[in-house]
Amino acid sequence: MPDSEITRVGVVAHPRKPVRDSVEVLVSHAARHGVELVARETDAAQVGAGVAVVSDAAFAAGVDAIVSLGGDGTMLGALRLAVDRPVPVLGVNYGNVGFLVEITPAELAGALDRLQAGDFEVEPHSCVALAAGDAAVVAFNDVVVGGAEPGATVEVDLLVDGTQFGYYRCDALILSTPTGSTAYNYAAGGPVISPAAEVLAVTPVASMSGVSRSIVLPARDVVTLRGVAGSAPPMLRVDGNAWRPLEPATPLTATLRPDAAQVVRLDPGRHAQRSRVKLSLLDLPLRPEQMAELLPAEVREDLARLRKRRQLPAEPGFRDPLID
Repeated sequence: MPDSEITRVGVVAHPRKPVRDSVEVLVSHAARHGVELVARETDAAQVGAGVAVVSDAAFAAGVDAIVSLGGDGTMLGALRLAVDRPVPVLGVNYGNVGFLVEITPAELAGALDRLQAGDFEVEPHSCVALAAGDAAVVAFNDVVVGGAEPGATVEVDLLVDGTQFGYYRCDALILSTPTGSTAYNYAAGGPVISPAAEVLAVTPVASMSGVSRSIVLPARDVVTLRGVAGSAPPMLRVDGNAWRPLEPATPLTATLRPDAAQVVRLDPGRHAQRSRVKLSLLDLPLRPEQMAELLPAEVREDLARLRKRRQLPAEPGFRDPLID
């Protein structure tokens, strides 16, 4: 339950998904409850005229809660916006799998009522705070040290609290939060970590020499990556976005910052069960549409009717009807 009343809600939208129906629900709810809706200039075209447009700084400093309309990527962007002043962030799933987002567009109206009433729980999430020289950034999923050119390998030394720990020669190196452990880290064979754990996973991808397994470090440890002299500078990617090359003369330091975000959970048990099912589905040797073809015809017809009633996308995928 929040400590203060929610009077100003920020809206973050996927740049291409058709989110206008959800925006209309938000506008209607805001009018009934005297809540101000605001969005950043980058989202103005997606949210339309019913939402006030403010600067990024005013958005981060002034909202009491954020509603993210998109998938996990959009949610990660919303969390980064609020990292210096964490507020509750509600995720509405317009993506495919979605481990962070909890509700469907059809559930938004009821979720907003519960948000306004304080009838929800907050799930804290950690981030990785990075510094390279005078540049700094945060990542809620992962930091990937990868080749700047196709086929290039990564060669870096790993130091923990200033002490040489080992070195890597691999296709890429992943620094993952517990949140990001089900993303690239998982695909690379790294551990799945509870969001409640305050640890940082370091996982190599296709290691050729040096450390070849994942290392899990506590939040108190300072991790330093130092490029090997004479090797090509790898590119740093933060939550999937290119950030900057890692120069040998400018080592990268990374620390885990606990409680850097507040994710709204309306039904934590149900969400956890869905996440476990989604994670198991990722290991199956079938695409979503191939899985749907295995269902009896009458079940597929029931699912089609359910999608229509709940206004879910018609295309097959790992959405609620397949896991409810």
